[in-house]
Amino acid sequence: MSFYSLCGSVTLLGLFLCLSEVESMRTLKNVAVKSGGSVTIPCSYEGQYKANPKFWCEGYYWHSCSIVAYANSSGSTSVIDHPAQNLFTVELNKVSESGTYWCAAEIADKWQPDDRDYLYLTISQDLSVRENRVRGEEGGSVTVQCLYSAAYQNTQKQWCRFKDKKCWTFTKTETSQNSAVQFSDNGNRSFSVMMSGLKKSDTGWYWCSAGDLEVPVHISVGGDTSGLNENHTEDSTPFDTLLTLCIISGLLLVLMVVGLVIWKHKRKHTANKGHSHSLNPKPCERAVTSSTVAEGQYKGSSVSEPDVTYSSVTISQPPMVSAVPPDNSVIYSSVKHQ
Repeated sequence: MSFYSLCGSVTLLGLFLCLSEVESMRTLKNVAVKSGGSVTIPCSYEGQYKANPKFWCEGYYWHSCSIVAYANSSGSTSVIDHPAQNLFTVELNKVSESGTYWCAAEIADKWQPDDRDYLYLTISQDLSVRENRVRGEEGGSVTVQCLYSAAYQNTQKQWCRFKDKKCWTFTKTETSQNSAVQFSDNGNRSFSVMMSGLKKSDTGWYWCSAGDLEVPVHISVGGDTSGLNENHTEDSTPFDTLLTLCIISGLLLVLMVVGLVIWKHKRKHTANKGHSHSLNPKPCERAVTSSTVAEGQYKGSSVSEPDVTYSSVTISQPPMVSAVPPDNSVIYSSVKHQ
């Protein structure tokens, strides 16, 4: 292989490796949060990764970072995917220390690395906001107040939109009242951002910054809360679904047991009623008898006795007996002496 061919191969290999490391994931860079406070961080990705698993990873180096939570899990760290917005959010509660973190989408291809972007989480009192979730109506306005410390008095202040990273920079010379985004600094370590003429498309994530610090803010317009965890329909877990099914099954089982107990009780009551009838039969009905008479002479002793007539009696099935016996209910037999 010639020297030029070798150089060309190395160049192509380097270009391939560089292209393979291009990431589409985007997030903030240096998020400020108070010690013990909470913050929600947006992470956006390209449309081709809608179905890929998303996760939050902690560690200075990507290859050695530790996965904290996958999407649609809950706990102290909650990761929620919003495919309709090509976005997932990471909600951190009771933050106690600074560190480097990664937003990532799992590619599961040995030739292609996971799509990711990193940020640094800073425990700081130097920048914060009055409210990190603000609501407004279409055509109306909202105001976000950003607070900064004396150390950031003279740093650059900005208001930025996350979806396209467009930023509005605060300068004291800009006093136009026709702009959709207006700044005001009260000189008491805070500046306000007012967005007017709101549209549905203004719903989304923003951030205010002072110097190198950033604090995310979500704005909802007209009830549209796209990108917020509390309104995401996929938050229910398989455990919740299983619990619901168990409750329904339990209720059905209870109803079946109650129905079976009632049925057995009724059956036993019916059996007892029949048994009481068998122990107390109806009064005996008068039987109708018929007889045939045969005459003979009794010679049992020397004492002269009257002749005895013997009869055989046949008992037939008694007819229905009325309250007053009919006239022919008794048959008389006549006896003739020889």
